[in-house]
Amino acid sequence: MGILEVKDVGKRFGGLQALSNVNLSVKENSVHAIIGPNGAGKSTLLNCLVGKLIPDSGSVMFDGQSVLGRAPFEINQMGISRVFQTPEIFGDLTVMENMLIPIFAMRDGAFRMHAYETVANEREVIEQAEQMLEEMNMADKRHMHSAALSRGDKRRLEIGMCLSQKPRLLLLDEPTAGMARADTNNTIDLLKQISEERDITIAIIEHDMHVVFSLANRITVLAQGTPLVEDDPQNIRGNPKVREAYLGESA
Repeated sequence: MGILEVKDVGKRFGGLQALSNVNLSVKENSVHAIIGPNGAGKSTLLNCLVGKLIPDSGSVMFDGQSVLGRAPFEINQMGISRVFQTPEIFGDLTVMENMLIPIFAMRDGAFRMHAYETVANEREVIEQAEQMLEEMNMADKRHMHSAALSRGDKRRLEIGMCLSQKPRLLLLDEPTAGMARADTNNTIDLLKQISEERDITIAIIEHDMHVVFSLANRITVLAQGTPLVEDDPQNIRGNPKVREAYLGESA
């Protein structure tokens, strides 16, 4: 049994069957990549995992508890954090102010916009935020407005905000999308460090195969809303089913 178990999940949008009988098991403390061509159902599946969508059929269990029917903030409190394809930070706040918000939410049990105003004089919370910024190599940017950050630094900040909530499962939706290669490599190094040093499971959706093969120790390939192959990375490379799904080349 994995920490995340997806059983026979199906999701339809009108006449489109986006997911059909999807089964997925993500082992604890692994890095599990979900890949597939455009329209394969990757983002739909991810949205079912975090409460943005409710499947028409099947079950999604995290550490033995169903996530179905729970609001996104409840799923977050269960220990699941998500990094979106476009970094979701507050551009009108500084880097430090952004980092304070999820730390306060963890302590207080509620997410409040501008929560940093309430805790700005509390040393313990400030120290937690400073420590996370140090870990993200962003301490020197603490007073910058987040809108002025590079794409790579915005992603680094968002990952740090997620980690400050001490999740057991981190879901990443194309975390290197739109990045220059240097930022991509820095993000790969950061995620490797997180995986090696923290008691955390990572599930990643990614189109960049350099990122996938640099990080994942298990890969699921989706095609037309159905799992095509699940295997170790070395067996995915050159798999004729995967080649056909991506390139339309018959084995």
